[in-house]
Amino acid sequence: MTSSISVDPSAQIDAAYAELIAHLKRSYTLDSVAGLLGWDEQVNLPPGAAGQRAEQHSVLADLAHAQASAPRLGELLAALEAGSGRLSPDQGAVVRQARRDYDRATKLPADFVREKAVQGSRGYHAWAKARAENDFAGYAPVLQKNLELARREAAYLGSGDAPYDAMIDNHDPGLTAAAIERLFTELKKELVPFARAIAASPVRAKADALRGFPLAEQRSFLREVTERLGFDYRRGRIDVSLHPFCSGGGDDVRMTTRFNVDEPLDSLFGSIHETGHGLYEQGLPSAHLGTALGTHAGMAVHESQSRLWENQVARSRGFWKFFEPRFRTLFPAQTAAVTSEELYLTVNSVAPTPIRVEADEITYNLHVILRFEIERRLFAGTLAVEDLPAAWNELSQELLNLSPASDREGVLQDVHWSGGAFGYFPSYALGNMIAAQLWYRVLSLRPGIEEDCARGDFTWLLGWLRENIHAQGRRLDALSLVRQVTGEELSPAPLMRYLRERYGKLYLK
Repeated sequence: MTSSISVDPSAQIDAAYAELIAHLKRSYTLDSVAGLLGWDEQVNLPPGAAGQRAEQHSVLADLAHAQASAPRLGELLAALEAGSGRLSPDQGAVVRQARRDYDRATKLPADFVREKAVQGSRGYHAWAKARAENDFAGYAPVLQKNLELARREAAYLGSGDAPYDAMIDNHDPGLTAAAIERLFTELKKELVPFARAIAASPVRAKADALRGFPLAEQRSFLREVTERLGFDYRRGRIDVSLHPFCSGGGDDVRMTTRFNVDEPLDSLFGSIHETGHGLYEQGLPSAHLGTALGTHAGMAVHESQSRLWENQVARSRGFWKFFEPRFRTLFPAQTAAVTSEELYLTVNSVAPTPIRVEADEITYNLHVILRFEIERRLFAGTLAVEDLPAAWNELSQELLNLSPASDREGVLQDVHWSGGAFGYFPSYALGNMIAAQLWYRVLSLRPGIEEDCARGDFTWLLGWLRENIHAQGRRLDALSLVRQVTGEELSPAPLMRYLRERYGKLYLK
């Protein structure tokens, strides 16, 4: 006589899911440690420690990759997929995202992951040196190596015939170069003549009047502003780096900015931009960090959060109605000769510049289109690395009607390629499109949002973003999320409407 013990299938699924979550959280922790090393590298690292830091990155990348590609993870995913009928919709989303990440991780050899981590660290220091010395020729071999690594990565992932799509997918899952090109072509058709019309306007801001702003007071003001917007400094901080960025997540969000005594608004708006990223990270459901329920929906959505706070909110009349008195109190001598209307015009100044992070709202998108075109050509093999400066300057003249005075102002200005972050740049303009589309949805729901800003009350807006964007995690990709929240497909039309309504009234009277 024999007996058998029946095992409850639901219990098996529950156990497998719990083990999956533990595995994903461990991966998240390893990635967060690597991110912290990257933050420290750009904020605190002694110059002589660059080589040691590269080795540290290599070891951590190896550990993280081993965790992300572990055979046991594959077994858990297979078991959960076989029992998918017993999963809740949220659990199904977690499993789908985990499968995507696992399949990508298992396609990348461990030695390649280590090599890329070391190269990314070395690339940053090579870029910083080249930028300081205006030496593109010395940096070109590093960039060539990064491009070769990107092509190898695309081949490992099975996208060797479309390597640029693989890079875009790293940052914005589901998007392709063709889809972005359609959006950018439509945007450029209206934006270029609009930008030229604004540039020809006799209306000009008194930006030169705002000079000599002490850094201590700048720090104080931007801290007050970012705190008022909702950034929780108990779970984050802001420091100084060569290129502003935001990293980390959950209870440890790290932001950076940079200061200039004669450009106080640059540090302020740069800080507000990074605060938008920080608010998104702090708004992701902390109980689900490391899973699709606690992961952002891609960098285009991430940029939409930073750009909405930086532009639609912080360049509004309501925002400055609230913050202008404090700004004048901190900088009485520097603002004495500037009227409120002149200050508002300066906040919304439009003046072509070769530097993307200093660009106004209108020309900023043209900077991004320039970089998208450059990257497409690099990955198509129609542009060689050594020819980058000339191609950059030619496109700058075509799109922005100006040429950089040096490579420091041109092809060397951005940090992204030094770490191999190809395919990231499109997310900035896509983020501007999403931000405008979200803003008009906000206005339809709360027409008095500007009055909220004038009272310094940003709680409703932050709460709406938390519910409709942050809390959604990565259940949906960027295009699907926009469609769900706004009821419309992503389009450049709302962005052009917003730019015309704000800047047309100021400059095309």
